[in-house]
Amino acid sequence: MGALGSAWALAQEAPESLLPHEFDQPARPPERKVEPPRAQGVPATPRPEAATVPVAVPEAAASEAAPSVPSATSEAFPHGIAAMTDIEGLPPDKLDQLLGLKPRDDIPPAARRAMLRIGVIARDEGGLPPLSLAHQDPALVRALLAGNKGELVSRWGHVLLRRVLASRLDAPAGYDPAEFTAERGALLLRMGEGDAARALIQDVDPANYNGPLIDAAVDAYVATEDFTGICPVLALNPDARRDGEWQVLKAICESFSGDAAGGLAQLDRLTRAGVLPHFDMLLAQKYAGAAGHARRAVTIEWDTVSDMTPWRYAFALATGLNPPAELLLSDPLRYDEATALAPMLGLGLRADAADRAGGIGLLSSAAMVDLYSQIYADDAVRGDAADRALLLHDAYLGDSPEARLDAMRQLWNGAAGPLQRYAREVLTAYAAARLAPGAGAAKDAGDLIAAMLAAGLDGNAMRWAGLVPTGSQGWALLALAAPAPRAPVGSGGLDAFEKQDGSDNARKSGFLLAGLAGLGRVTPAVESGFAGKLGIDLAAPTRWTRAIDRAAELGNPTLVALLAGLGMQGDGWDRMTPRYLYHIVGALHRVGLDGEARMIAAEAVARG
Repeated sequence: MGALGSAWALAQEAPESLLPHEFDQPARPPERKVEPPRAQGVPATPRPEAATVPVAVPEAAASEAAPSVPSATSEAFPHGIAAMTDIEGLPPDKLDQLLGLKPRDDIPPAARRAMLRIGVIARDEGGLPPLSLAHQDPALVRALLAGNKGELVSRWGHVLLRRVLASRLDAPAGYDPAEFTAERGALLLRMGEGDAARALIQDVDPANYNGPLIDAAVDAYVATEDFTGICPVLALNPDARRDGEWQVLKAICESFSGDAAGGLAQLDRLTRAGVLPHFDMLLAQKYAGAAGHARRAVTIEWDTVSDMTPWRYAFALATGLNPPAELLLSDPLRYDEATALAPMLGLGLRADAADRAGGIGLLSSAAMVDLYSQIYADDAVRGDAADRALLLHDAYLGDSPEARLDAMRQLWNGAAGPLQRYAREVLTAYAAARLAPGAGAAKDAGDLIAAMLAAGLDGNAMRWAGLVPTGSQGWALLALAAPAPRAPVGSGGLDAFEKQDGSDNARKSGFLLAGLAGLGRVTPAVESGFAGKLGIDLAAPTRWTRAIDRAAELGNPTLVALLAGLGMQGDGWDRMTPRYLYHIVGALHRVGLDGEARMIAAEAVARG
């Protein structure tokens, strides 16, 4: 400490100059004029005063030389502000806007992203070619996106369409990239893919959002129960919308940005104004009340409402509430899609919802197994979900092949409907793949093969080729799913399959022929003969068939997949026709999406 003090004292005594040495010379003091002494008795001569000469000054110079000083009572305020107290009471965002401090971008220049190749799946990660739509007609692409309602008959079709929409793609020339992203995100939301939609929309910087993208972003954040996710977009676009939901979101963002009391005050004002139903405002207050120190207890009474909306359901999940089951009956599939992916809900509720979500393609086989593994490890979970977890454990680790197969049968046959049964097949796909082919399981080979193909395990399924008789469902599935068929399928196998086909109007037989013809696994003569027997025409053209065939000729997999998604709309395989399936499978096969083509064809026969 002494050394430090000595150094400090030395520095004070001898400071080092940082100026050039010319400036070190002290300034010469002015010379003093010494007047000669006056003679004694001589009066001093007075010095004449300087004459005052009036000079005319121009008005401009006068104003510059002598600026006016406003008085304390004449301060100028912006429009709408009468006094300093009004400024002091403004919220931070309004004050920034008043002073011109509102940011135009919240991302540093070096980190800003161009409006190119927007998406989350790159080409080397399984995405589609980024320029595959760049030279397409924007009106066509817009119609394909907007015209798809989001509900597809095929699980594999759902998986393919999700991959296309989430790929890193350039917008078609003349199609606003922000609007293109908004349409893709909106379709993902209609498919129940809230997480994928949010990830896609977040790949655009908030400063580049336009009206459609802001609307899609709000829907995506509501679908994922993430209301504060819209706050960065709202901060840069506070006046993008005027509706009640937007005003409520602004108040919520204010609550979570450090002014909890101000946000709650805004919600109170909006509640009195009736911008949203009173019940929805209570949910918003409960959500915003968790911010900061302004905690507020809000009681939610579900008996005051008779219906459910996505907004209410999202707020309920975000605040830890479980809505009454009867309110979800208005649209059970929509709410099951959200429930299956909501981590804040109980495992039992999520498992029940997975019976539908897994069937449509929202959950993979691995994700469903992970969910039931958590249930198996949690002794607090009771009921049907716990029973299914025990059966799944036995399907994997039963004492014998018979015990494992019996556990799988119980899971399949215990499903509430066809969609739930298919979800159980997805759930048991890897358990079925672990089962060695044997005569004891030959009668269940069709179900086992269908389960394996539900997860894309075609290599495992082909091990059963020697055990399935010609004309059986297992034989038909392997004829479609085989990665490398040895020879075309003959008419004998098709006729044998048609004889045991119990579907309406031999629909499965038509699907089998359509899949084989689309994959090029049947000769033209056999195709024509069997089609005539079934009374179907696979080649009859429509505007849609001509469009998808033309896209396949051009070798454009993205456009083919979008057209295939448009053609697979419906709530069940009874909405699909062999003709459409033939064109879908054939087009996918020709543009290099052979795996998807084979799995869609096999799924049609398994579920048709």
